[in-house]
Amino acid sequence: MNILVQGAGALGAYFGGRLLESGQNVSFFVREKRAAQLIKEGLKINSPEGNFESKDVTVYTSPEQVKNIDLVILAVKGYHLDQVIPQVQAIVQQTGACVLPLLNGMEHLERLQEAVGKEKVIGGFASIIATLNAQGHVEHTSGGSAIKFGVLHNEQTEICEQLEEIHHHVKANLLREENILKHMWKKYIFITALSGITSAMQLPAGFIASTEATFTVAKKVIYEMSMLAKQEGISLAEQEVEMMANNLKGFKKDATSSMHQDMRKGLPLEVEHLHGGALRLAVKNHVTVPVIETLYGILKPYENGNPNLR
Repeated sequence: MNILVQGAGALGAYFGGRLLESGQNVSFFVREKRAAQLIKEGLKINSPEGNFESKDVTVYTSPEQVKNIDLVILAVKGYHLDQVIPQVQAIVQQTGACVLPLLNGMEHLERLQEAVGKEKVIGGFASIIATLNAQGHVEHTSGGSAIKFGVLHNEQTEICEQLEEIHHHVKANLLREENILKHMWKKYIFITALSGITSAMQLPAGFIASTEATFTVAKKVIYEMSMLAKQEGISLAEQEVEMMANNLKGFKKDATSSMHQDMRKGLPLEVEHLHGGALRLAVKNHVTVPVIETLYGILKPYENGNPNLR
């Protein structure tokens, strides 16, 4: 399988690197600055799952350069979606590739389906705690990593089967799920609570459980998001919701969300993609989500980076 990873931040570089390590034909579509860094530094992963380094990385910076691709793994932040959709369109038109987006949230699915066709957009998401260091190398700090994916259209069955077969050769979990939309919603629910509370606290995830008041706020986000999921046709059992809430207590003291990591670096935040998306769903379904709305208001000034540094 010929795989193009679009975006080589921590997420794209990690999973692209693991696929490259397993012998897959992997290339990267990135911006000029990141392309220069990858060419100079190579791709390097520091991880408890095993380190990996490659100095021979194929990178593209314009859609016209991309040929003979079966799958595009879209690994960009939500706030880059508007910018990358024309690029994805061009690549899919040239190659006929399917697209596996690993973005958080749900709104991007419809946007991409409108751009390239429902038959081309596979459902999926990623789970990992990682960041890039100053050299652009991946620092993977959690003990595991996974991409979950699944068919959203009958024409995707073959490509999903091929991706499933790769799983045993990759030092990351590539897990095919039958009800991928439900799994995507569970990730969206959890990450909206985790990223919102850690960024609002400006403290690592280990502090969520340090006071009952803080945990209560995070738990209410879980419940508000679960209500939105139900409004969108995704039914979660009460014990599933409780388990997600209780999982917020299970982080090591220094572990944190990618949004909080970005906030500490003064980088843009996915607040519009996550919390803003939830608010739009609430309006659509004529319900209120006051805790999410409060977190959105707190974090919105940081959307384009630390306002004190602009």
